Amino acid sequence: MYDLLGNLTIIEASSFVASPTAGLYCAQMGAEVVRVDQIGGGPDFRRWPVTAQNDSLYWENLNRAKKSVALDLDKPEGRELLQALVRATGQFITNFPAEGFLSHEKLAQGRADLVTVRVMGWADGSPALDYTINNTVGYPMMTGAGPAPVNHVLPAWDLLSGAYAAFALLAAIQRRSVTGQGSEVRVPLSDVAIGTVANLGGIAEVLYGGANRTRLGNTVYGLFGRDFVTADGQRTMIVVVTPRQWSNLVAVLGIGDAVARIEAERAVSFAKDDGLRFTHRDALFPVFEAAISARTHADLAAAFDAGGIVHSPYRTMLDAVHDPVLVQDNPMFGQASNPSGFDYPAAGPFATVPQHERGTPQPAPRNGQHSEEVLGERLGLSSGEIGRLIDAGIVGTAGAE
Repeated sequence: MYDLLGNLTIIEASSFVASPTAGLYCAQMGAEVVRVDQIGGGPDFRRWPVTAQNDSLYWENLNRAKKSVALDLDKPEGRELLQALVRATGQFITNFPAEGFLSHEKLAQGRADLVTVRVMGWADGSPALDYTINNTVGYPMMTGAGPAPVNHVLPAWDLLSGAYAAFALLAAIQRRSVTGQGSEVRVPLSDVAIGTVANLGGIAEVLYGGANRTRLGNTVYGLFGRDFVTADGQRTMIVVVTPRQWSNLVAVLGIGDAVARIEAERAVSFAKDDGLRFTHRDALFPVFEAAISARTHADLAAAFDAGGIVHSPYRTMLDAVHDPVLVQDNPMFGQASNPSGFDYPAAGPFATVPQHERGTPQPAPRNGQHSEEVLGERLGLSSGEIGRLIDAGIVGTAGAE
């Protein structure tokens, strides 16, 4: 983890993907992120994938480099402790409801400069998940070849919302440094999703054409790109985004004459126009299919790499994990003392920052591991008072699990 946010402490009360992702990114950049959960773990504490001992590998990786405080949030005294921690630090990330004991208005009482970032489902506070928001904005009806919708397994809106929430937190802190004013920033998954659709031209596209985009399977919209099968049965994706890549691809495959005939027949030139290559894919694809199916993947991969042509074979995730470039020799990965006891490559910060050490990935905490430390340092509670709270079941510690 970096030390870029080393002077920042953030309280996080959250679950599942989006809100914990925001805290994770801040922690990896050096912030002290204190995740507060119910004693015994929140609703995502055992979320799959899990080990044979029911330790969540999902939770373990979304909460690296954080500290953990465990409270009984069903009891007034536990809720008051969480409120006190938020006020004592001044920065708060959550996906808890906007109303109730963690409303910004209540938390800001006595801490007017509080910055709260709240990840939500819908903007009106209604619940939603990545998987429901995704089908609401229409992507499953664009994926695959039809007629049935195709969900994707990557929780893209959760991850985008988490990254946006981390950005929004730092933006609000920057504003506070200038004005002295706190604020609540709300990040609804629904707005992140439909806003991203708009940013990619999707809203304008369907309104301009008055119709939905035709479903294309693995064909890339607006470019020359698709999956092809080599002579040895390897399915590989090829995508062309520049004139040079196009000319090199045609040359590597030795199909210049066939492409020229199509250009002459249709009175077009494919050299510099992505749209024309896409529009006339019905004529181009068979030519490329024949050339690619006549050669092995190893032969083509070497020629494609030499020509700067973008390509990749389809692989399983297990294949990717054993890739030396992606994982095994990637300095982003390292070893950590994981609570699950399972030893595997752990990811650190994605970004590289010159003149700053990335460091080794940090482990996730055990539930309540830092309760005594945080309550003592942040709230000034004595060891005797903390002991009373532990005995009363208000505060949990890792040793009590």
